[in-house]
Amino acid sequence: MAITYNPDNDIPDLSGKAIAANSLIDEVHANTTTNDGNSIVTFIPCDQTSLSSVRDAAKLLLAKSQNLIDILICNAGVMAILPALSQDAYEIQFAINHLAHAPLVQLCIPALQNARAKNDGAAGHGRIVVTVGGAWLGWGAPEEVGGIDFTGLKKMQGGVGGPAMLAKYTLYSQSKLANVLHAAELARRYPELRRCYPSGGDCVDGADGAHEFHRPVGGENGCEELRALQFAGGQEKVSLESGGLYEPVGKLLAHTELSADEALAGKLWEWTEKEIEGYLQ
Repeated sequence: MAITYNPDNDIPDLSGKAIAANSLIDEVHANTTTNDGNSIVTFIPCDQTSLSSVRDAAKLLLAKSQNLIDILICNAGVMAILPALSQDAYEIQFAINHLAHAPLVQLCIPALQNARAKNDGAAGHGRIVVTVGGAWLGWGAPEEVGGIDFTGLKKMQGGVGGPAMLAKYTLYSQSKLANVLHAAELARRYPELRRCYPSGGDCVDGADGAHEFHRPVGGENGCEELRALQFAGGQEKVSLESGGLYEPVGKLLAHTELSADEALAGKLWEWTEKEIEGYLQ
């Protein structure tokens, strides 16, 4: 059952909390100083096609936050772009939508734990929000290879046959399934932190191919994804299920057979850890 949710009234006071979002807007930077001189927003460059860039951005974030982060929102990504390789030679959508978030999250976990401990485990401290959209439900990752084609993750078209214009949708879906699996595994491995991942909601962002997509898991206008993020990041009035998957706004979703596959989530976790181990120092 969906929860009645109004961001104007239901987001608690966030004074004194550090919120790290992957989506930063240049034009607000010039007006992000309060009357007491504190900065509200700090822009940190980060190229998600490069794991080195992600590592450097995470280190700068940790330095600026003094190793205290209350909420980490992993929201940046691409949708159904044409096949390509990242700077580190991974299939581009998997690289940006999944792999780039992994070292950022891992490097920030101590800061999230610090914030939760400093506030005696209070709600709203030590929270990770991962946006997953609706593609993992609508198009389906390649089930014939078990949901994620690990042998194709370093190939231009990710091991997916057929025309590139069709393959890009399968590859996008695969990357979003990876988001769901990895977030669920993160919840199992770090039970002291809270993780939730909003799914669905319309958000018009001009990304390549956005006009071709079906509406993901509900949502009535361009603000639904933002409302889902606000709910997942700031809601304290209800008990969020750690590792829970929510659609706008506040409705807990059931997993599919693939997204609930703990063996697949564990395999993805181990693969991811191996690929990013050189970027965690």
